[in-house]
Amino acid sequence: MCQIELHRLDPSDDSTVSSALTGRAGEPTTVIRNHIVNVNQQTRKELTVRGLIVGVIITVVFTAANVYFGLKAGLTFSTSIPAAVISMAILRAFRDATVQENNIVQTVASAAGTLSSIIFVLPGLIMIGWWTGFPFWISFAICALGGILGVMYSIPLRRALVTTSDLPYPEGVACAEVLKVGSSPDKEVGGHASDIEHGRAGLLAVLWGWIVSAVFAVVVATQMFASDVAQTFRIGRNGAVSGYDFSLSFALLAIGHLVGLSVGIAMLIGTLIGWGWGVPHYSLLVSDVTSSAAALAQTTWSHKVRFLGAGAIGVSAIWTLLKLVKPVASGLASAMAASRARKAGKADTLPITERDIPIGIVGIVTLVCMLPIGWLLGYFGTISGLGAQLPTLIIGGVAYVVLMSFFVSAVCGYMAGLIGSSNSPLSGIGILVVIGAALLLVLGVKPYVSPDAGKSLMAFALFTTAVIFNVAAIANNNLQDLKTGQLVDATPWKQQVALVIGVVAGAFVIPPVLDLVNHAYGFVGAPGAELRPNPLPAPQAGLISSLAQGVITGDIDWSLIRTGGLIGVCIILLDEILARTTRHMRVPPLAVGLGIYLPTQSTLMIVVGAVAGWFFDQRANRSPRPEATKQLGVLLASGLIVGESVIGVVISAIVVFSGVSAPLALVGAGFETAGRIIGGVAFAAIAVVLYRWILRMAAARST
Repeated sequence: MCQIELHRLDPSDDSTVSSALTGRAGEPTTVIRNHIVNVNQQTRKELTVRGLIVGVIITVVFTAANVYFGLKAGLTFSTSIPAAVISMAILRAFRDATVQENNIVQTVASAAGTLSSIIFVLPGLIMIGWWTGFPFWISFAICALGGILGVMYSIPLRRALVTTSDLPYPEGVACAEVLKVGSSPDKEVGGHASDIEHGRAGLLAVLWGWIVSAVFAVVVATQMFASDVAQTFRIGRNGAVSGYDFSLSFALLAIGHLVGLSVGIAMLIGTLIGWGWGVPHYSLLVSDVTSSAAALAQTTWSHKVRFLGAGAIGVSAIWTLLKLVKPVASGLASAMAASRARKAGKADTLPITERDIPIGIVGIVTLVCMLPIGWLLGYFGTISGLGAQLPTLIIGGVAYVVLMSFFVSAVCGYMAGLIGSSNSPLSGIGILVVIGAALLLVLGVKPYVSPDAGKSLMAFALFTTAVIFNVAAIANNNLQDLKTGQLVDATPWKQQVALVIGVVAGAFVIPPVLDLVNHAYGFVGAPGAELRPNPLPAPQAGLISSLAQGVITGDIDWSLIRTGGLIGVCIILLDEILARTTRHMRVPPLAVGLGIYLPTQSTLMIVVGAVAGWFFDQRANRSPRPEATKQLGVLLASGLIVGESVIGVVISAIVVFSGVSAPLALVGAGFETAGRIIGGVAFAAIAVVLYRWILRMAAARST
């Protein structure tokens, strides 16, 4: 009976609480209020079987989409928001569904957005000629073990980077707002009838974005529309070259909308450094007037300019870590204090929103994961012909995984809070990790093996980096989800369990999808890729494998990385000056680094999307409900990303099973110029129509 009465109390009213709980005299009011809130929250639906099933299904679809899109564009996208909208549409049929249950669904599905970032490393084993395909169980184990470790590492970081931090977490906050808008009035986080109508509008925005981008991608596959508008040209008569490439991709446009104007401008600065100075400068030094402008530009960018970006990203990542030392130490102290409270029998005094998986269990799970990781490292070392050095490889590899995993978790978590998961510095982190792994192998193993073991050492460095990369990806994603959970009063430990389930589900999907696109297209730089008509760029995997090869063979040009590091230092100084002298303008250093080493095919349309999103937000600010209108823009962008990516996987399957490189093509190469004009005009017109439609729909639902 006592708990029934407590369930009816208003925890915000101290006088009501105090008078109703006279039997608990002497306890602080805040403790009593926490107890009431905890009782209320423990009766709600949150971690349910149906929610987990829906989340796993969404995870399978979105993981496949993200793998394809990441290999094509060098970027992955956050799946939390579209997953939340789909979840609300499905669970609306159940009267007892809650916003917290929808949050669990998006938490499971969000693993697709970041676990698929393993594509930034694993294809490197194909590129160096070590693998010809992706062995399922080894690839699955890398993804699953690294992902579970990422969940564990994020737990002590939650208090430092989420609870006590003022980081904005743009995607986490946006997802929380979407969940609140979609909640019925009779649920815990309620709304009005207009909010429910707006929730339906959000679902329409996602669905139409999905349909439009998918249809446009199909038309591009028919070659009626060109896939990009590009040109490479010579500057003067001395051999210098440059160029540009605007990809006609609604997914890239949408990513630009999501990351915002500051990140878009930062990427434009990086692109100008790379293609306005780097490519012309280094191509001029080569003085190659015999090669075509396109070939020379591509060679210069891939062998010179991208290493500038690597240096800039590395310096930016180290700077980020230095800024994290104090908050991370504070978070660890808070986690230990919570553990002591549980052991003292005072767990009920902790608000339910502060209950993580206990730190002792975190430690045990971490140690348990290290056992199969050690076995995998030993197995890989054995089949690589490095069996004589197994003790060094296993002990050193596990130690490196333990220490570097925490390093990258902290850096990626901070950057997710600053600019969102979609633009997190995972590729830059991979650069640091693979250079560290390769240097350790050069110092500790290379002197004791035969001279022809270079490829084996490269493969081992990439293999170790892959495990750590997954840790970084999931820690980054988990903290974004935990911010969403904090805003909708979710239980952290339940989210953490849900994310482990999502990790395992995603790990089952990634190997077969990677195999599918490998057989359909191949990867740029892999043996035999020159024989494929349209190999996927996989830019980060190419760069990371090149770095591993350069360090181990000793022919890496460190001067390029030092120059890039100096550029990174200058950008950091500029960003700090802007932070102290302006209110809103920033130049995120990691985004500048990405702009330098990603191809313009990926960056320029993101810049266009960032500018378009800024104009849309300015119009939204003049509408009756600015924030709701902006949310519809975010949902439209999410739909555009998912639609193009999913259809990309479908087309990959058609390519594989048909054995034809362009099975949907309706016209030949002679239509290329017309396709660029028609496709470019159609792309711009459709984008304008979509944005105007969203603004009109938002205005109609505000009246």
